[in-house]
Formats: sequence, structure tokens, C-alpha cells
Amino acid sequence: MNRTKSRYLLLLLFLISFSPLSSSAQKLTGIWKGYFISENGEYYKLEFQISQNGSYGVTGVSYSYLDVRFYGKATMTGSFVKTSASFKIREIKTVEVKSSLGGATCIMNYNFKYAKSGKEEFLEGTYLGKYESKYEKDPPAAWGDCGGGKVFLRKVTTSDFYIEPFLRNKIKTTPVIINKAPEKKDTIKTKVTTTPVKKPVTLSKPPTTKPVLKPASPPVTKIKKDTLENKIVLPPVLKNPPLVIPQPEVLKNRSNELVKTIMVKFPDVTVKLYDNGEIDGDTISVYLDNKLVLSAQRLTATPLIVKLKMDEDNSTHELTMVAENLGSIPPNTSLMIVESGEQRFDVRITSTEQKNAVVRFKYQKPK
Repeated sequence: MNRTKSRYLLLLLFLISFSPLSSSAQKLTGIWKGYFISENGEYYKLEFQISQNGSYGVTGVSYSYLDVRFYGKATMTGSFVKTSASFKIREIKTVEVKSSLGGATCIMNYNFKYAKSGKEEFLEGTYLGKYESKYEKDPPAAWGDCGGGKVFLRKVTTSDFYIEPFLRNKIKTTPVIINKAPEKKDTIKTKVTTTPVKKPVTLSKPPTTKPVLKPASPPVTKIKKDTLENKIVLPPVLKNPPLVIPQPEVLKNRSNELVKTIMVKFPDVTVKLYDNGEIDGDTISVYLDNKLVLSAQRLTATPLIVKLKMDEDNSTHELTMVAENLGSIPPNTSLMIVESGEQRFDVRITSTEQKNAVVRFKYQKPK
């Protein structure tokens, strides 16, 4: 009996220790976006597109960019160590470079730790750079010759560039709404009526004798309200015609990423916005259906509140979060808590100076 219990406990401990490691080994395929900060404080945006081959090996490409002054794309290779959830990946060579800064190009060697919080996945770590050797006669370079720094990446479903061919059949992407005007909720339909064709009137043969004419009396016209020949149909009059608000420039000039669509069953919706994580000075503006409702408000531990009123005539609304700055720890991140009756939703939002975040609300009346 004791031997049976011992075997059972050993098997249980084995399964407990093995299950999180085996599940974490399948997390890397996809798009990862964020930034790296060099030792001298320069902030560069960074994007990885990664394909995991088997359990451990990975390949992919990296995009790094510093506004219009620098852009680079490089191929990468690496591996994931499941026992420590560590991820090492290094750039092999640059395939595209556009720079107005001058000087040699650098390739990077990254050392990450994988982490997960709820549905969010992150890669955090450090990097070392070395000057890329273009010719065999170049002296050998060492990692660190081109500096180093810290890196932060978050797994996302959209790219700032385009989906690489090796990822197109492996991931589900979120559509990006670019300069799309809101759909009109009410369309005035004009009723079209046709006038019935009159049948030809057959006249009887005129009499041979001339009829005696009576003094003409003024004709009496009877107006019938529902006479088909004279019926005029007007379009229905809307009590509250929809107000079409032109799209602001900040929504036209940036791409608008649909983060989530939320179905609510109660007409009153309260949206609360907090800083997600450390309070670092993130400031946002919020647009409701293209109308500015919060202007350059700082995210803190005290929520910014927006209230929506939903009904069957106004069943869809869109909230757009616009980053006014990136705070001291880029990118601009916020936590949205949505309350509607007994329903509650949590949405983590990231916006940048190139991309706004859109949350769509749809009302579905309970049957």
C-alpha cells in the first residue's frame, strides 16, 4: 500500500513540474512588439516576427526603427530553454537598412525571460550589439562593441510592417482599421410608389340626334385622401437624425487598431481607464464615435470615466484611445475596466504615436 502511494505521489509531482514547462514551450510563434533602450538612453522601437520550429529552435526577422532617421531589418535565429523559460535569439545579418545617422550598422544578441500575466505575454531582458562585418578582411567584432541595453516586448496580433510569409498560416491577426468612417446607423429609406396604369376608356357610339345641352354648372371636385393617382409619399421624419461627426486629424493620420469587440446586454455602460502597471506619466485622449470626450488626461490609479448609453437604435459605439505621450516607460499602456449591469470586462490597451487603440461596443438586447 505504501509503495502504491509513493508511486502515485512521484507521478503527481512529475506531472505538476512538467506541465507548465511543456505549455510554455509553445508560446513564441507570432508577433512581438515593444522597444529597446540603449545604455546612453536612446529609445528605439522594436518588432520581432518569430516562427518556432519544433519545441526549442526559432527563426525570424527583427525590425528596429528610430522615426525617419533610422530603419533596419535583420534575420534572426535562436532557441528557447524550457527549464528556465529563457529565450536567446541573435540577429544574423541585416537585409534592409535606411539611415541618415551615418556610421556602421550593428546586429544584436538578445537574452530574454518569458512571462505571462493573464492573457498577456511578454519578453523582457537585455541585449548586446556588435558591428556587422560586411567583408572578410574586416577585423572580428565582439558582442558589446556596439553597446547594450534593456529590451521589452509584448505579444500582439498586428504588425507595423507586414506579416512575413512564414507566419501567414500560423497566427490569427487582428484587422487594422485605417481611416475608416463610422457606419451610419440609420439610413432613410424613401418609399417609391408607382402610379397605376389607367385602362383605356371605350366610348360608346355617339347618338344620331344632337343632345340638348343644359346650362353648365361649376364642377364639384371631391378630394379623396387615399386616391392612388394623387397620393404623395414623403420619407419618414426622424425625431433625432444621426449626427455625422467628421473624423479628427489624429484619427486620420494614425492607424486605428481594433483591440477588442465587447458585447453588452445592458444599456448603461461605464468605462474606467487606469494606468496599467507603474504610473509613469502616460497621457491619453479618448474619442467616442469621433467626438473628443477626454482631452490629454493623465492615467493614474484613479480612473478616468466614460459612460455610454446603448439601445437598439444606437447599438454600436467605438472608443478610440490616442497616446498624447509615451510616459517615462514606453509604450503608452492602460487598463480598461468595463461594467454593464452584471457584466465586467478587463482590456489591456497599448497605443503609440503611430497607432491608436479602438474598442468597439455592441448592444444585444436580452431575449
